[in-house]
Amino acid sequence: MSIFDYAPSLAHDIEQSGYYPALVLDVLGLALADEDVADHLVHVETTFVHGQVQRHVTVLALTASRLVLAHVDDHPADDKGQQASAAATTECIALSTITSIATTFGVQRPESHQPGVTPQDLTLAICWGAVRRIDVAPADCGDPQCTAEHGMSGTITPDDVVIRVSAQAEGEAAVRRAVRFATSLARATAQSAHSTIRTRA
Repeated sequence: MSIFDYAPSLAHDIEQSGYYPALVLDVLGLALADEDVADHLVHVETTFVHGQVQRHVTVLALTASRLVLAHVDDHPADDKGQQASAAATTECIALSTITSIATTFGVQRPESHQPGVTPQDLTLAICWGAVRRIDVAPADCGDPQCTAEHGMSGTITPDDVVIRVSAQAEGEAAVRRAVRFATSLARATAQSAHSTIRTRA
């Protein structure tokens, strides 16, 4: 069965993104395994690395039991004869294993913000414990005159997937879609948690 049959809206957005759509559809279709998609988010990001343009696409597909993540990076050709290539990765996360969903709204003139109005940007961070970032720095006691050695201190931060959507860069409609997906994901994980509690009881 084609992804166009059971997730036509998702397939359409992947094609509209224009970023290796056939490759994205192939890897995502394999991971979804014909499971119905309740909601999705397709996010394309362009960056400049060493003077070269590099693109990334991240696709989040929400099913009744899983969050399916697809990420594709391209690697431009270089002057050493390396041909252009792309790497596509998928990961399937059970909703019951998602530990946190963090959303950050960026708004201008917050004093006049009205409920339900689309923010200028949205950052969505989803954690399930697969990746953690460790930041280490010299510790201090707070005394600027102290010269004693206080060892090191650090923080461990979950860093599984972070997506930022900006109205200035992608348009207000893209931010609305991101807000909608974040809402759908929060609702799905809450339902999964309630179901787990009832099962254990």
